[in-house]
Amino acid sequence: MAGAIASAMLFAVPALAQDSRLSLADRVARLEQQAQNQDQGGVGMVNQMQALQAQMRQMQGQIEELQHQLQELKDSNKAQYTDLDSRIGRLESGAGNHAAATGSDANAAPASAGSTHAAPAAAAAAADTKGKPGDTKAPAAAPGDQTGAQAAYDTAFKSLRNGDFVAASRGFRGFIQQYPDSPLMPNAFYWLGESYYGTMNYPLAAETFQRLLSQYAQSDKAPDAMLKLGYSQLELKQAEQGKATLKSVTTRYPGSKAASLAQERLRRLQQQPAN
Repeated sequence: MAGAIASAMLFAVPALAQDSRLSLADRVARLEQQAQNQDQGGVGMVNQMQALQAQMRQMQGQIEELQHQLQELKDSNKAQYTDLDSRIGRLESGAGNHAAATGSDANAAPASAGSTHAAPAAAAAAADTKGKPGDTKAPAAAPGDQTGAQAAYDTAFKSLRNGDFVAASRGFRGFIQQYPDSPLMPNAFYWLGESYYGTMNYPLAAETFQRLLSQYAQSDKAPDAMLKLGYSQLELKQAEQGKATLKSVTTRYPGSKAASLAQERLRRLQQQPAN
């Protein structure tokens, strides 16, 4: 009996050892499979990160391009605003000189006390009513209409001064429709054109400046209107027409500020390389 038990134990020990080895091998295999899966997952994550980095670089390039275009647009607008501000400054200087010379002239256009923009508008009205040889002026408005016209003009001009070109164009259009006989009509047309030019609506700007030149050829605003008509034509890629208009400014209004600006623009156009 004892011999039989010993024999059974001798056979059982190798069997248990074999089972243990197989279990350990299975566990090692499972661990290797898990490690392989983790490696594959890590590679996938690396690939995703690289793809995201490539997309970010592409987006960064697009952002830099948009920033460059925005800067060019800002530079263009700044040049336009500077030109507009210089013209308004000349109006204000003329207003101060006119006020000093005329004092409390009863025929001066009414202005509200403390207004910073009524004086330039009044000066423009006074300048336009001086008249020139052969100039045909619209009939004078009634006192009540004159007061309303001045107020409407000042409101539109204030919007223009503040850089609100949309409100300014709306105001000047309303002024032109409501007060067609006002002596401020040439000025209203000019500043309406400037408001269109300020928003880069060059077709409407050119149309407005051309209308001023057609209806008020003898106006003090005619030289500046012809200058800005030339600028608008150049912006519309009408190079030959724009150059011809600027040359007309220099021949029709020699010695004027508009003629000087036209000559400067023509000089820069000549220096530009041919396309």
